[in-house]
Amino acid sequence: MSETIGQEGWVYVIVSEKDGEGTYLGLFDEEQEIDFIPAFTSREAAQDSFLNLPREPGKKYEIQAIHIEELTTDARQSGFKVSLIDSDGKVVDP
Repeated sequence: MSETIGQEGWVYVIVSEKDGEGTYLGLFDEEQEIDFIPAFTSREAAQDSFLNLPREPGKKYEIQAIHIEELTTDARQSGFKVSLIDSDGKVVDP
């Protein structure tokens, strides 16, 4: 499996929900100074990384598959990049 994000196919993201409104989990990487939405090549990588990622108390989170084109469009509209994350929560493809 490729460890880079292409423009075709599916990735897994963490979606948060509070008060019935769903949003992608967005983070800020201080080293690279980017706002990003973490994306994963597999559900297992997302599950492994989930516990290491910062989360807001009171929000419900779940892992969902999404088409990469839809995710990059949504991210761009909100001022975010999509970054591939490894199972340790480290950015591997900004």
